[in-house]
Amino acid sequence: MRTLCERIRRPIAILFFALLLVPALARAQASQSAAAPPPLGPHPRVLIVVAHPDDESCFSATVYEITHNIGGSVDQLIITNGEGGYRYSLLAEGYYHEPLTNEAVGRAMLPDIRKREVLEAGSILGITTHFFLDERDVRYTLDIDEVLTQHWNAALVLDEVKHRLEVGNYDFVFTLFPSADTHGAHKAAAITALNAIAEMQGDKPVVLACQDASSRSATPLDWTGFQSAQHPYTVAPQRYSVDRNVKFGFNNVMDYQIIANWVIAAQKSQGAFQMGVNDIDKEQFAILDLAAPSDATKADQLFHALSDTAAHPVPLRPASSP
Repeated sequence: MRTLCERIRRPIAILFFALLLVPALARAQASQSAAAPPPLGPHPRVLIVVAHPDDESCFSATVYEITHNIGGSVDQLIITNGEGGYRYSLLAEGYYHEPLTNEAVGRAMLPDIRKREVLEAGSILGITTHFFLDERDVRYTLDIDEVLTQHWNAALVLDEVKHRLEVGNYDFVFTLFPSADTHGAHKAAAITALNAIAEMQGDKPVVLACQDASSRSATPLDWTGFQSAQHPYTVAPQRYSVDRNVKFGFNNVMDYQIIANWVIAAQKSQGAFQMGVNDIDKEQFAILDLAAPSDATKADQLFHALSDTAAHPVPLRPASSP
């Protein structure tokens, strides 16, 4: 038979070890909680950061699906006024009744014309708000530094992008992928977005950079990106895709090419742009400057939601209650 002391010591020992175990369990739970990525909300928020009116066409199906199918919201920040597109405005001269291919006339009139065009495209895609920075669209160049030092007020652009990101509470930033052979202004827009996010405090949006892919092209997309010691960035290995050819509607005769073509048709001042009708099959994305595994998780959640709903578009969402 155990003595009274033995009967007392055993519960005390059990209690002692339990007290030691509780903080350890708490630390483990806290660690798991810290490691777990925050789930993507039911209504993701996206900011498009691009150089020119019409650049949003790269992700037209993706944006439409976000705003219509999964109830997200998308804003767009356009850095330049698009005046440099006057060379492609020959057919638009008859439409707008102005000699737009005359450089002086085109540069004077295209900023207003292209705003109207991109607002029409935005209404198709469901874009909520457009922010126009009205930097000059001087000329085509591959040189990002020419754009940042000679074409734009780069410090002002950076501050404005950072401000919009801080007040907008965005989950994602969409921009064009800064490939070596893309416009220097496209490179500059992507790098500016990355630099603005690097200066933010707290939660930061995931940057998704887009390239369009055509099944008719025998050359796979190059995700290397342009190389610059002055403008370093990384490209994460994950790839995400939205298929414009997903079928839906009566007899499955419709697809998201229709939306992409509506967006192209809205940009009437850019004649060569119209040659892209039905040319692109997939909108593909990579994460730039992956900050944490949770960034990839948020992107996974977004594109899974888009894939799950793509065949069941919601053409008219009910109005939100006041």
